[in-house]
Amino acid sequence: MLSTLVWAPFLGAMVIALYPQPLSSQRCRQVALAIAAFLCCWSLYIATQFNVGDAGLQLRESIPWIEDLGLRYQLSMDGLSMPLILMNSLLTGIAIYSSDPQIHRPRLYYVLVLILAGAVAGAFLAQNLLLFFLFYEVELIPLYLIIAIWGGARRGYAATKFLIYTAVSGILILAAFFGLSLLSGSSSFDYEILRSQALPLSTQIILLVTLLVGFGIKIPIVPLHTWLPDAHVEAPTPASVLLAGVLLKLGTYGLLRFGLGIFPQAWQVLAPGLAAIAVISVLYGSFAAIAQTDMKKIVAYSSVGHMGYILLASAAATPLSLLGAVAQMISHGLISALLFLLVGVVYSKTGTRDITVLRGLLNPERGMPLIGTLMVAGAMASAGIPGMVGFIAEFIVYRGSFPVFPVQTLLCMIGTGLTAVYFLILINRAFFGRLPDALANLPRVRWQDRLPSAIVAALIIALGLQPNWMLRWSEVTTTALVPPTAIEMVAIAKDSHPKAHLPPLIE
Repeated sequence: MLSTLVWAPFLGAMVIALYPQPLSSQRCRQVALAIAAFLCCWSLYIATQFNVGDAGLQLRESIPWIEDLGLRYQLSMDGLSMPLILMNSLLTGIAIYSSDPQIHRPRLYYVLVLILAGAVAGAFLAQNLLLFFLFYEVELIPLYLIIAIWGGARRGYAATKFLIYTAVSGILILAAFFGLSLLSGSSSFDYEILRSQALPLSTQIILLVTLLVGFGIKIPIVPLHTWLPDAHVEAPTPASVLLAGVLLKLGTYGLLRFGLGIFPQAWQVLAPGLAAIAVISVLYGSFAAIAQTDMKKIVAYSSVGHMGYILLASAAATPLSLLGAVAQMISHGLISALLFLLVGVVYSKTGTRDITVLRGLLNPERGMPLIGTLMVAGAMASAGIPGMVGFIAEFIVYRGSFPVFPVQTLLCMIGTGLTAVYFLILINRAFFGRLPDALANLPRVRWQDRLPSAIVAALIIALGLQPNWMLRWSEVTTTALVPPTAIEMVAIAKDSHPKAHLPPLIE
């Protein structure tokens, strides 16, 4: 069942690439959309087979491969990977649908998008460390080529920078995996076997720091973030949707799965430092976003800040904060996808993303009233307005992190206020005011342009009103990830304040 999620996109890519007759752009798009629709349906079917009350790995697949290297084809799923798989399938379909129907070199483009989808699914499902690394590296090449071929004016620089940073990330992760296998005395790279090995604390800290830097580049955390704004600005809109919505989550997923999951003792030692880095990322990303005039750069720097919330929740490592980390992954994936889709529509119709040039796009007669309305909704969700998924995720993160890191949590809350500031600046300058004469004859926004954004916006509101649809998959798994010391800290806090009303999950 899980292999289908991984190999169906690769099979679709082969069909498009090896079809003996020339394929039009429309035909390539139809094949890619059919594969994406199948992935969405298959993911939903797997969700019906998933036992939300089981904290362990489910739907296991294991096939011998290169035993001498410790490499086995091992796939399985738990509450940490299940929601990310659903989001990967959804955003892959959204990215394909929102691609330019007349894009040049369509055969290569859709092949790369499908390979990217399959590699990401493989990384989320792999339970062999070497297999995870292989999928982690495979996704690098398609995104590099998409940015380098279909990107903006500085696409060569942005793609090369992305390639170098991500390659260094992969080297560090592979070094940590090999070190873990060798120092544990096991020739296996099986996740469950390595998780049960006992290593000296000093060794754990060294390996964990290596993983933190490797996955920190992918998240990205400050100061390892500089590749992200350049990549977003130059990437086409569908690539930005996948990069922000799914690919960044490989970093946070890797930290939780392989960092916290394998090195819980070392994690507790490094947790205060991680919380401090989270605060820096949140505040730096927010202030940098305020200083931008390019709409895409504003959204890109907002991603730097919002990924810091996940790092804070992961550092706290309480049952509620880890659930909040997963919720923030889903929330950020949907909200950032919506914002990049809307910025893409604005750019395609106006030819600019500069908020010092744009004015009056909410004009009901000659502007983009629905796009502006959705942009307001996306900004409200990103700023944590109640009734939307952003509020649910951030509230759980703060509520779960505050008992462990009260000062850091309060500082991160400032980032939520700053989010409202830079999005209010963007909306006020670009969407309100008088429409300038240069933009008086904007091309009509078709319903095909609005549909992807409307679907994502509806999900953002639906999950905000009914968060259990998002949280039920992960609650048992994230609780099982909590290090024993964190559980003891919660128990001590409850004993010290017997009249305090702790969340039902913690009780």
